Amino acid sequence: MTKVLVLHGPNLNLLGQREPEIYGYMTLDQINEEIASLGNQLGIEVSFAQSNREGVLIEKIHQAVGAYDWIIFNPGAFSHYSYALRDALAAVEIPTIEVHLSNIQAREEFRHKSVIAPVCVGQISGFGVRSYLLALYAVFEMRGAEK
Repeated sequence: MTKVLVLHGPNLNLLGQREPEIYGYMTLDQINEEIASLGNQLGIEVSFAQSNREGVLIEKIHQAVGAYDWIIFNPGAFSHYSYALRDALAAVEIPTIEVHLSNIQAREEFRHKSVIAPVCVGQISGFGVRSYLLALYAVFEMRGAEK
């Protein structure tokens, strides 16, 4: 069975109350339930982790080696400047899909560049919780394919 680690970055623990006009009204727990439900339908085992601390996310990425086949990662604001997260993903060589709830290209200019995207298989943004679900469908379609 394909195993996927879904990593949620900073401030995503505040979903449902944080700027709902941008991020929607679903809580992180509700989003995880949606992802887990789709994972069950697709025969994909999904685990979740969230942290507001860069070092914790790096450790989760390191610990994913040998335990997970894919990572779906919403690095939040770390997307735009965390070379440490970028390097961790490059080092572990686990196929990763970067996701964002909002369309980062339609927001403030500083959000337009992701330093994470170049070491990912792809990036999905702007579809709310569906960004995660589309990433899970991509894993389903691509499992077994090389990075």
